[in-house]
Amino acid sequence: MSIVALSIDAILPALDAIGISIGITEFTDKRLLITMIFLGLGFGQLIFGPLSDSIGRKPVIYIGFTLFVLASFLCVIATSLEMMIVGRILQGIGLSAPRTISIAMVRDSFSGDYMAKIMSFIVAIFIIIPVVAPALGKLMLDTFGWRSIFNSQLIFGAIIMIWLWKRQPETLNPKHKIKLSKTLFISGFKEFMKFKTAIAFTLISGFITGSFMVYLSVADQIFQIQYGMVEEFPYLFAALAISVGFATFLNGKFVLKYGMYKLVFAFMISFTAIPVLYLIIFFGQPNPNVYILLTFFGLQFFSIGFLFGNLRSLAMQPLGHIAGIGAAINGFVSTIMAVPIATYIGGFVTNTAYPLFIGFLICGCCSLLILWILGRNTKQVALKTT
Repeated sequence: MSIVALSIDAILPALDAIGISIGITEFTDKRLLITMIFLGLGFGQLIFGPLSDSIGRKPVIYIGFTLFVLASFLCVIATSLEMMIVGRILQGIGLSAPRTISIAMVRDSFSGDYMAKIMSFIVAIFIIIPVVAPALGKLMLDTFGWRSIFNSQLIFGAIIMIWLWKRQPETLNPKHKIKLSKTLFISGFKEFMKFKTAIAFTLISGFITGSFMVYLSVADQIFQIQYGMVEEFPYLFAALAISVGFATFLNGKFVLKYGMYKLVFAFMISFTAIPVLYLIIFFGQPNPNVYILLTFFGLQFFSIGFLFGNLRSLAMQPLGHIAGIGAAINGFVSTIMAVPIATYIGGFVTNTAYPLFIGFLICGCCSLLILWILGRNTKQVALKTT
């Protein structure tokens, strides 16, 4: 999963350099280099997830990484925006294999709150990459040029693939293998739709991922353009990533004591309340002092850190018998929801970060509404059975 984060965050300091090299003049076009990889991630999961339920987890990861290698070479030789976008989409499709299958492998091996604990540590490692990726990208940009960023991703990925081949056993139980057929995905989708909790927490994941993706797509504009902190940007980005990583680490400790659902409910309220406070305090005003903005971002992302792993685990909990397809549908729906959310809300972030907090609030309210509906339906089912 860390390859995904590296591919997204390492190029953030290089967007201007890439734009100059391939002739991008509009800032909205540069943002496509971030959002389009998510589009590939979303659709690729629909291919690799079901396939992994038939041929195994590790072979599918190898296939995905091979595609990622080819797509990275396309990005390196890109001479136009269109060519770069195709490369980024193909990168996303290739990376969807390790991203999806790693979650399926966790579900193959663990369940319940302990699964959430393992997922939290995985997400914590996943978050460490955004801490160092922008600074690493900036170093390579200044030393070797922007193409070296894509080359470094290949080296990093190759090391991980060698480790996977040597050390990681296949996790798919032969009893759970599903015969490869044209109806594999359709039957898996029908099975997925039987579980209301899987549907609900997948939708919530889409809203939370979308709100976070808005930040990813506009972070350089906020800090480099609105605040003029070009050199400091990688370090500010890293500091906020630490907030998410610290929360996911704590979640691994707390989830066994309090359970996934209680933590999700508590931090969904926190996620929604923080932007309310910001919007009230800074209504009709320009951006506050950068340290105040960082404080609000840090609190927001601390809440997100408790949500990412738990939401994915709650969605996957009833899907152990179709872990590959379940992870694919969960990832596809949340990603495909996130891309338009990020694109639409990000378009309003021009002179101030205020629209970003409006987006946080809307996504939080929608997620709380889904939680309320789920809780109400669960109580009605319990009453009927008694």
